[in-house]
Amino acid sequence: MRLCANNRYGQEDSGMVGVLVISHGNLGACLLDCARHVLGRDPDNIATLAVEKTEDPDQKLVEAAALVARLEQGDGVVVLTDMYGGTPSNIASRLINPGKVEAVAGVSLPMLVRALSYSSQPLEIVVSKAITGGLEGVLYILPGDGNAAR
Repeated sequence: MRLCANNRYGQEDSGMVGVLVISHGNLGACLLDCARHVLGRDPDNIATLAVEKTEDPDQKLVEAAALVARLEQGDGVVVLTDMYGGTPSNIASRLINPGKVEAVAGVSLPMLVRALSYSSQPLEIVVSKAITGGLEGVLYILPGDGNAAR
């Protein structure tokens, strides 16, 4: 039995949104390693699925569905995938169940960190935060900007 509490949005908060990263090759695993470093913790509500060009997409869909089932604890799952239109995003699109399993293409480290950081919020908030994390993570750096050592 899970304990429930009200979150800051006045909604019952019963757990965590699961996060599944489906990517070409080992990109998802590498992003997860980086996210662990940035967050300073090892999230237990995430899984990755690598897709190689020699693999059968239908078999990978079966694997992805099993990962979604494992991650789904009643709060939904957000599937993050690398490039829209590629095999990983096509697999993700077949997993979508509105309000329960949502998908976002264009995964990046800022997007993943944001999704994990807000995963205790409702699914629609996690999706929104992931998208804004991805959008706000793309910046043109001017010379001398940032925290470069001098």
